[in-house]
Amino acid sequence: MKPKYKRVLIKLSGEALAGEKGIGINLPTVQEMAKEIQEVAASGVQIALVIGGGNLWRGEPAEQAGMDRVQADYTGMLGTVMNALVMADSLQQYGVDTRVQTAIAMQQIAEPYVRGRALRHLEKGRIVIFAAGTGSPYFSTDTTAALRAAEIQADAILMAKNGVDGVYNDDPRKNADAIKFDELTHMEVLKQGLKIMDSTASSLSMDNDIDLVVFNLNESGNIKRVVFGENIGTTVSNKKG
Repeated sequence: MKPKYKRVLIKLSGEALAGEKGIGINLPTVQEMAKEIQEVAASGVQIALVIGGGNLWRGEPAEQAGMDRVQADYTGMLGTVMNALVMADSLQQYGVDTRVQTAIAMQQIAEPYVRGRALRHLEKGRIVIFAAGTGSPYFSTDTTAALRAAEIQADAILMAKNGVDGVYNDDPRKNADAIKFDELTHMEVLKQGLKIMDSTASSLSMDNDIDLVVFNLNESGNIKRVVFGENIGTTVSNKKG
């Protein structure tokens, strides 16, 4: 069986690395995810990662406490670098050649983001983790994922969610009658205000014709199922069917 996608960008929330505690980094949890990603990489799929930083830092509460937005965002970017380094180490433990590229120069610990170098790493079967967001404040890691996916010409963004198995018209944890969508268009997501990614990221994905697959990360094997085309979660594209 052939993979559906040749090159994917997997977007993980920072909280995904925290395990049940919800904050910090839980190494066994990271190692479980790394093992699953390694299995997908072994099938020949080229993989890039973007990881949020919400397990280590959330800018919104800091701003509410009076912190400058720009400083809060830069602090969050550094959190994403910490997550990227930990994930890279776990992948290396499973024998996966991995590179971290940062949008803010910190050459002692990671490569600076260079598109051509990232593409060469992917072509050689290495996993590339894009860290430090876009390098600019006011842009989320969702926007980073959409931007980097466009730059590396990824076939799809895999939006791995904690305990959420797709996109619903309401919060399924609060409303038992919430309806799950199997397919949506990017335009429908924007018009209906469905909070999958921020609007900048959704627009970037639409403009560059990049599929988005939203699925439950907490179910073992789901990343591989999505890559091989199983109908799980919700697929967002420019055309249905």
